[in-house]
Amino acid sequence: MVTAAQIARLAGVTRAAVANWRRRHDNFPTPVGGTAAGPLFSLSEVENWLTGQRKGRETSPEVALWQSLRTAHGDDMTAALAHIGSTLSGDEPGESGEVPDELSSAVDRLVEERSAPQLFEDLISRYLASVGRSGAQAVSSPRLVRAFAHFAGTADGSAYDPTCGIGSLLLAVAGPRTTLLVGQDTHTGLVRLARLRTGFADGPPAQVEVGDSLRDDRLPGLRAQLVVCDPPLGQPDWGREDLLLDPRWELGVPPRAESDLAWLQHCYFHTAPGGRTIITLPPSAAYRKSGRRIRSELVRRGLLVSVTALPAGFASSHSMPLLLWELRRPSMPGDEVRSVRMVDLTANDPDGPLDPAPNQIADVPLINLLRDDVDLSPTTYITAAQPDYPDEYAELRRAVREQLRELAALLPTLPAGSGAGTMDELNAIDVSDLVQAGLVATEGSETISTSDQLDTDYLRGFLRSAGNTRRNTSSTGTHRADLRGAQLPQMDIDQQRRYGEVFRELGEFERRIKEVAKMSDRAARLAYDGLTNGALAPDVTREGDK
Repeated sequence: MVTAAQIARLAGVTRAAVANWRRRHDNFPTPVGGTAAGPLFSLSEVENWLTGQRKGRETSPEVALWQSLRTAHGDDMTAALAHIGSTLSGDEPGESGEVPDELSSAVDRLVEERSAPQLFEDLISRYLASVGRSGAQAVSSPRLVRAFAHFAGTADGSAYDPTCGIGSLLLAVAGPRTTLLVGQDTHTGLVRLARLRTGFADGPPAQVEVGDSLRDDRLPGLRAQLVVCDPPLGQPDWGREDLLLDPRWELGVPPRAESDLAWLQHCYFHTAPGGRTIITLPPSAAYRKSGRRIRSELVRRGLLVSVTALPAGFASSHSMPLLLWELRRPSMPGDEVRSVRMVDLTANDPDGPLDPAPNQIADVPLINLLRDDVDLSPTTYITAAQPDYPDEYAELRRAVREQLRELAALLPTLPAGSGAGTMDELNAIDVSDLVQAGLVATEGSETISTSDQLDTDYLRGFLRSAGNTRRNTSSTGTHRADLRGAQLPQMDIDQQRRYGEVFRELGEFERRIKEVAKMSDRAARLAYDGLTNGALAPDVTREGDK
C-alpha cells in the first residue's frame, strides 16, 4: 500500500495534484486502509490508474519495490531487506511473515531480468547509500571495504570479523583459497543480512553469530588466518571491569579509555600463527598516553607489520581520518618483524589508487619506535621529499599558463532567460521525497539519479541554486550539505537534459579552475621556498627589469 505522498513521488507531481485527482476523477482508486487523514491505496491499482490516465512517469520495478518496502517497513530497512532476502533465498518466512502480494509480484518481475543474488546486492547498494547518509547503522563504507580488499588481499584459509555488520569486509576478502567466513555482531538485523549475503555469494561456507564480541565472545576457540575489523570508535563502556582477567589481553589490560586497543587485542587473540589482523583505528590510538604500554609491547614483540594513514572520507558515519594497523602472529620464535612500515596516504584522493608512492613509505626500525610516547603515527616518520626547485617550478609555470588559455573556452554561452524568479513559478518537488522513494541516492559525496526520468546533472545543478543554498544555511551562516530541504522544479526529461548539459560544462569549468588554483598555489609556495632557501633566484633577464 502507498500513501498520497508516495503516489505523488510515483507520478512526479506535487501532493496537491494527487488531492486534485481524487476530487476530480471518480475512477481514482479508493483507499484500502489507513485513516481519513492518512489514507492508504493499493499500489497496483494506483499504477494501473496512472497508466490509463497517461499521468506521471514509468516507475522501474526496482524503484517500485524499494518504495513498497519503505511503505511496509518505514525506516527499518534492515528488516525489509531481510524479509526480501529470505524470500529470494527460499527460506521459511520469519517473524515478518509472508511477503505481501504486491511485493511478491515486484520481486518476481525483477528476478526475471536478473538473478536473485544480483537483485539482493542491488538492494543492498541502495541500503548502503541510505544508511551512509544517516549514519544510522554501523556499516563499513564502500571506500573502506575497497581499502581492506586492497591491503588485506584474500584469505588463505579462514577469515573472521568480530564486528561484521552486513558482512561487507568478509565478502571483500573471500577468495578461491578461503575455507570459512566467520563473523559476529551485536545487531540481530545486520547479522541476518550478513547471513543472507554470504549465503547468496558463490564462496566458502559462513558462520555469523549474534552478540557483543568483547563482552560475549561466541567463538573463543577460533584462530583465523585473516582477521578484519572496522570496530566502533571510542566506546565509553566496553566491559573492562568484567574482563580484567580475560586471556585475550596478551599485551596488557586495556585502560577504560582504550576500547580501540581492546578490539585490537581481541582480533590478535583470534589470529592463527602466521596469520594477520587488519583493523581500523582512529589516529589518536597511535599516540594517546593511556595506550603507551600496549603499543610498546606490540612493537617490542615484533607483532606490528604496518600502519597506513588513509585519506579523510573512508568512514561511513564521521569525517575523521582512519589508520589501518596490520599485525602478524609469529609462526615460530624468530619470525617477528624487525621494522614497521609506515604509509601516509592522507594527501591522496580517497577514490583514487591506494598504492603509495616511494616518498609516502618509511620502514622504521623497532628501536626508533620505542621512544618516550611510542608514537605510531605515520606522519611522524614520513617527510616530504625535497623537490627539484628549478625543474618543478618551470613545469608548474608552463602548466598554469596553458590552463589559463584553455579556461575561457570552457565557459558556455548563455542567452537571456525568461526573467529572474520565473523558475519559482514552476511546480517544485522536494528532493527528500525523491530520496525516500529511492529515485535519488548518493555515492560518496556525489548525488545521483537512479531513474531514467531524472537527469543527474540537472539534479546536481539545481541543488546548487540560491534558493536551495539559503534553505540549507543556518541563521549563523553555516551551510549544511543537506538534501532534506532542497527542491527541484519539475521539467520533462528533454528539458532536464538541456539544463544538465550546461551544468556539466560549468562543473568542468569549476573543476579546471580548482586545478589551476592548486597549481598556482603550489607554484607560489615553491617560488617563495626556492627564493628564500637559495634554490631559485630572480630572473635578471626579465623584460622591464632596469
